[in-house]
Amino acid sequence: MRIIPAIDIIEGKCVRLTKGDYDTKKIYNENPLEVAKAFADAGIQYLHLVDLDGAKAQHIVNYKVLETITSKTNLKVDFGGGLKSNEDLHVAFNSGAQQITGGSIAVKSPEMFENWINKYGPQKIILGADCKDQKIAVSGWKEQSNIEVISFIKDYQKKNIQYVICTDISKDGMLEGPSLELYQNIIQVCSNSSNTQSIKLIASGGITSVKDLEELDAIGCEGAIIGKAIYENRISLKELERFM
Repeated sequence: MRIIPAIDIIEGKCVRLTKGDYDTKKIYNENPLEVAKAFADAGIQYLHLVDLDGAKAQHIVNYKVLETITSKTNLKVDFGGGLKSNEDLHVAFNSGAQQITGGSIAVKSPEMFENWINKYGPQKIILGADCKDQKIAVSGWKEQSNIEVISFIKDYQKKNIQYVICTDISKDGMLEGPSLELYQNIIQVCSNSSNTQSIKLIASGGITSVKDLEELDAIGCEGAIIGKAIYENRISLKELERFM
């Protein structure tokens, strides 16, 4: 299972939110590159970089942070937050993103998102399936839809999506453990779909301990995104070595 630390950006700074609420913002470092270098020095290969300003503004904002991290480390970065147009995508890839994550766009402009999958290939495009009470949430988690998360993922599985990041919003930043049952159900249902490739599910939200990581690995998650647990010293970079 891939270990993918997260850096969330507001005004160029490394922050964390709780349940996506901007009012809960806590700044962990004024210099995201410093954080990224610490991850790279620990042997980590991947990074989940989220443009929270972009998510609010509905267009890419912090691409310079992306550019700095990708040019000054060897981290393979997946980038998300506010990617709503072909131009946004162009800027993200030109700034060094290996992959991009689309969430709201996949709900509100499915034709455009499907076009991205076809144009760039399923290795480059990640489906962001952020949910609360198993219903998809969009627009920086401010709006909740009536779309059931597993149906949403299955629909895009038919459209050749391979990578899916699923965040249970109720768990995000709470340090109370991940939604193991939800992830297990997603993996089971999407593995049983005929004539489609099995998805690579990346768990996000609530990961607090190495035990959580071991359980996610055991149920078949392809990756795990870790944020606050690292910043709050619940999981050390040294402890992550066993997964690398």
